Amino acid sequence: MPGAEKSRIKEILEWIYCIIIAIILALIVRYFIGTPTIVKQPSMFPTLKPDQRLVLNRWGRTIKKEPKRGDIITFEAPSKSFISSNEYDKDNPVAIYENEPTNIFAKFKYYVLEIGKTSYIKRVIALPGEHVEIENGKVYINGEELEESYLQDGVETEMAGGSFSDFIVPEGYIFAMGDNRLQSSDCRRFGCIPIEKVEGTVLLRFWPLNVFGKVD
Repeated sequence: MPGAEKSRIKEILEWIYCIIIAIILALIVRYFIGTPTIVKQPSMFPTLKPDQRLVLNRWGRTIKKEPKRGDIITFEAPSKSFISSNEYDKDNPVAIYENEPTNIFAKFKYYVLEIGKTSYIKRVIALPGEHVEIENGKVYINGEELEESYLQDGVETEMAGGSFSDFIVPEGYIFAMGDNRLQSSDCRRFGCIPIEKVEGTVLLRFWPLNVFGKVD
């Protein structure tokens, strides 16, 4: 094989290696450290609006850090988006996750590439071991009314057809709701979310530029 042809093949292989390494590094950063995302639904209005671009901090998931009350998080959507009053178990008020991938290739596609995966963006309201009560349009944590300055004036927290209104958040779980209480399918309807299903915490909003910065 002529030397020039060998040199060209070597150069092509080097480019292929560089591209593969770049893809691997990008996936590592995306899964373990942080990634951009787009708001698609109005459930967090007025805090977040559809088509706004955010940066998610995924380091908390990597080090298994528990979210704080008030954090805006994304999490894997439950398999069942609504649990009826007939199915509701006050002693185990948790979301149902079924039909998750079992083999390594399906898991890589679902969890790393996030192909076929649905995620929700909501605000953390209650933490493990806390008693949640929703009544008279208000949220109470351990018997004390929760101050929610991020809600629009006049917004009340109704059950939106859900059953989860009086319960204790199990260990290893959190309770989350959207700021747009009238248009949010959240833990009121499907139960508490396992902390292991939390994908990231909203770090900042970078688009549109006129609202660039931290999101509270």
